[in-house]
Amino acid sequence: MSDEIYLMVISPHPDDCEFGIAGTVARLVREGKQVVYVICTNGDKGTSDRTLSPRKLAEIREREQLAAAELLGVKETVFLRYPDQGLEDCHEFRRDLVRVIRRFRPRIVATADPHRRYMWHRDHRITGIVAMDAVYPYARDHLSYPELLEEGLEPHKVREIWFWGAEEPNFRMDITDTIDIKFAALACHKSQVGDVPPEMRERLKEFARLQAEGESFEYAEAFRRVEVRY
Repeated sequence: MSDEIYLMVISPHPDDCEFGIAGTVARLVREGKQVVYVICTNGDKGTSDRTLSPRKLAEIREREQLAAAELLGVKETVFLRYPDQGLEDCHEFRRDLVRVIRRFRPRIVATADPHRRYMWHRDHRITGIVAMDAVYPYARDHLSYPELLEEGLEPHKVREIWFWGAEEPNFRMDITDTIDIKFAALACHKSQVGDVPPEMRERLKEFARLQAEGESFEYAEAFRRVEVRY
């Protein structure tokens, strides 16, 4: 297995990466590629259980995310621990993403598509926008956040960005052989999806079939793939 980080997944909340890209992650890991997760918020508002405090919920969701990442073979999971529903397009968040990009130096960054219309969680929109800006131009330019140079973090050029949730995807990954491990990873998020009930599993399978429409394989995860040209 190469030590190079092939893919960095920048996820708004714990569990978004499992819904959006876990089948692809499992496939890449099986191919010997290294994957890193960056979880931007602590998910401390994602419950209807009024007996759970935000702090307790955040602790539960972090454990769930670590379990899912371990199951998929993710090399490392970084938690930024911003409050759920609290992300902003701001200096601090952008610098945190530039920091992890320069630290791990991935070839590809995957995140939520910020341009999905109408019903889309605000944290998803903000994550996509700030991740895109962090990749280009901030991670590239040594005069952006010069304090990171003092931390020993040199500029880095990401080669591609993959956006999940895109309304106009142009790239599909065959997950026919990894859709079951995607469901197993989702089941780690018991506070959110329980054990992935049969009706949810069927909805997700049907969606994966639609994502693979026109391809030679049965199930896919689809992305808007953008090559970053410097």
